[in-house]
Amino acid sequence: MEPTQAGQVVVIGRERGENSFAPAQQHLIGLIGRSWAMVFAGGGFRVKLYDVVQQQITTALEYISKEMKELEKSGMLKGTLSAEKQLSLISGCTDLKTAVEGAMFIQEGVVSPADLDLVMSDGLGMRYAFIGPLETMHLNAEGMTNYCERYREGMIHVLNTFGPVPDFSGEIEQQISQAMSEKTPADPEHLNARRAGRDECLMGLAKLKEQMKSN
Repeated sequence: MEPTQAGQVVVIGRERGENSFAPAQQHLIGLIGRSWAMVFAGGGFRVKLYDVVQQQITTALEYISKEMKELEKSGMLKGTLSAEKQLSLISGCTDLKTAVEGAMFIQEGVVSPADLDLVMSDGLGMRYAFIGPLETMHLNAEGMTNYCERYREGMIHVLNTFGPVPDFSGEIEQQISQAMSEKTPADPEHLNARRAGRDECLMGLAKLKEQMKSN
């Protein structure tokens, strides 16, 4: 279909680190990149996913398709377009020059502290409140074996980018602390208020889970 917004958005996966076992030029369209693609498609923009490995694009498109259809079924799909129409706006490309041609905006899949929390709280975290990560995988395909067959290569690619364990100090620590403090200042008044809100949500969730068990 024709996009409802002018211009094209390009989503470039996060580049592999120096400690990866894979080629340094390879990019990964991970959860953040896929989420950005869904956001822009929901707004009516044509979206191009870029990765040098076609399998990464295929895996990302499969994930986006499944997520959009589930969101539409639950009435939580963003935007005014149907899942089918939004999906028709998203495509992939393994050539960077071709991907960025005519692009009005380029979004790299770099995660910020706020992005990471949002992806978990509004994404997988909603599932994890009721089922664990392994059952999530089991249900996201035709069983665990099928999930591994479909996504094994992509999971291996991601795991190979992790690199050494961070020491949680220095510049990274300061950036995360600043991001968290912008949302909730690190003083007793604000921290206690946020904790109270968190505990209230947890109690509401616990009640909901009990109600669901009794139904």
